[in-house]
Amino acid sequence: MIKAEERLAASLARLILDPGAPPARHIAVGAASPIPAAACWLVRKSGHDVRLSLLHKRSGNPFTEGSRELFDLTGQGRIDLFFLGGGQIDGQANINLIGTGDWPGTGVRFPGSFGSAFMYMMTPRTILFREEHSPRVLVPHVEHVSAPGVSAPGVFRRGTAQALVTGKGVFRFDAARARFTLESAAPGEDAHSLRAATGFDYDEPANLPQTPDPTPKELALLRGPVCDEMLETYPDFCARVFERKQAA
Repeated sequence: MIKAEERLAASLARLILDPGAPPARHIAVGAASPIPAAACWLVRKSGHDVRLSLLHKRSGNPFTEGSRELFDLTGQGRIDLFFLGGGQIDGQANINLIGTGDWPGTGVRFPGSFGSAFMYMMTPRTILFREEHSPRVLVPHVEHVSAPGVSAPGVFRRGTAQALVTGKGVFRFDAARARFTLESAAPGEDAHSLRAATGFDYDEPANLPQTPDPTPKELALLRGPVCDEMLETYPDFCARVFERKQAA
């Protein structure tokens, strides 16, 4: 049985390897991101020469000063791909990590913007990722812009969103039009169910394909060598998804 997390990791890995996108030579993964981390390790274990930096890896982490060094590398143009999520994401690829209600967020409070705007502006490729796919997350307009999906002419930025991956589907982002296009639907979903679960408008093909399952080779890598690399940093995730625990 293929688990949802395995499907998501495989979908992210395919986007990382997209031949039409700028090369991803150095990928950084922030805290609490086991599925993007699994996707990155899947790419590495599949034989692709990419450098992977996990911000909170307990050992072998090049970031001895944490996010300070991540921002420094990104500012120098030495991080090619990053992952961002949001309490809210809208159809222009804006993200909200602040909260809802009047400023400074008198309704629901989200974890905070931290360096999201800097990473979004300075990284050539960003993949937006959120497991929950609902109208409360994918909204017509975010209530507060933590990081903008596009910028006005004359504003320097190296890149923008490449795609949005959720538990229900994969969207591609066209920065020139500031608009998403639905690319594929997860098993059990279709064009109607995706439209009902999405608060923003988007384009879609006449015949919506299903998001491909991981191949047998990808599943073997995820459940074996990828899990081996992740056990120390994400023990709970590995136990839940891959049914593997660290040796006592």
